[in-house]
Amino acid sequence: MIAVLVIDMQKAFFEDPSLERRQEDTVQACNTLIAAAKQNNVNVLLIKTEHEEDKSTWTLNMLEDDQGFIFRGTAQAEFVPGLTTEGLPQLLKTRDSAFLGTDLLLRLRNWNVDTIVLAGVSTHNCIAQTAADAFGHNIRVIHAADATASEDGEAAAAARASSPVSTASGFSR
Repeated sequence: MIAVLVIDMQKAFFEDPSLERRQEDTVQACNTLIAAAKQNNVNVLLIKTEHEEDKSTWTLNMLEDDQGFIFRGTAQAEFVPGLTTEGLPQLLKTRDSAFLGTDLLLRLRNWNVDTIVLAGVSTHNCIAQTAADAFGHNIRVIHAADATASEDGEAAAAARASSPVSTASGFSR
């Protein structure tokens, strides 16, 4: 079984000028992927990052810089406008990998998933970390190249090169 994971398609990440330029195309590609998944009865999970202002969920670099990011309930934490979200389950994370400190593995096992399609931002960071942890759990990984974006093009290309690449279509169960 396949599941689609759409990672960090939130306003905060698209504040970066290089990602802001790609927002519309990335949203459109994610929506195409979500529509194809729904049409083929493939589970879709929206994954987003949120932190608490009290520093209890901050990453090491946030603690060292004493600067938090994407606080729960703020506009930064909202999904970007236009992204298909209605009726889709969501998962909150506080680390780059969507597996760390979440119930993602349990959800995937409940869905009998052996392959995930990754979309969203940032290809070289949160998507790459999630892909690495999926591999560690014997879950195959496909990067939906058209539905991912990164503020570091070279690092993103290297991350995509380490996994099979797919477009937003062609689901089979």
